[in-house]
Amino acid sequence: MNLPKAANDNHKPIRLLRYCELSETRGIGYTRRHLYTLESENKFPRRVALGENRVGWIESEIDDWIRERAACRAA
Repeated sequence: MNLPKAANDNHKPIRLLRYCELSETRGIGYTRRHLYTLESENKFPRRVALGENRVGWIESEIDDWIRERAACRAA
């Protein structure tokens, strides 16, 4: 079923980042274990389960997290 889009619908589709992309494109070089620890402490965006052995992170949440870290540096 195709629904018509509103003329002002400027939403980008959600993009997921794989673990390797966190380091390659965003400079986040944490180990998987450290990311899990940060997530459990609510200090890093939570992963999205994509399958039994596959996870990803929502790109916009990662970018927001990076901006927050940069803002803390300036303070």
